[in-house]
Amino acid sequence: MTHYPKPPIALHIALWVAQILIAASFSWAAYLKLFQPIAELSRMWPWTAQIPPELVKLTGVFDFLGAVGILLPSLLRIRPGLTPITAIAIVVQMICAGIFHISRGEAAGIAPNIVFALLAAFVAWGRSRKAPIPAR
Repeated sequence: MTHYPKPPIALHIALWVAQILIAASFSWAAYLKLFQPIAELSRMWPWTAQIPPELVKLTGVFDFLGAVGILLPSLLRIRPGLTPITAIAIVVQMICAGIFHISRGEAAGIAPNIVFALLAAFVAWGRSRKAPIPAR
């Protein structure tokens, strides 16, 4: 029989806080990108008026999938291994977003991308910490 260590309570709480923060932020971004007119959206994010609307919608779909995947598998305890996979995908998405903004001369605005990449990396690390401990 293999036993898995229970993470310390502080780590457990910090992981849930990070997951909820990511899920809430990504849900909000997904809603805006999928349902707001581009003219309104471009007031907040000027880049949305300068790329094809389909690409804006696609990033909204990725945001929605990230929000769902970072939270629900762990919350419902159905395939919780999907949470660290989603977290890694969010890190990749944030790296791509950062590169996109830097290439447009918007390097000053990539702080949210860095913060979400770090939060997602923390979740990926914390939710994949299941090193087996031999039974005694």
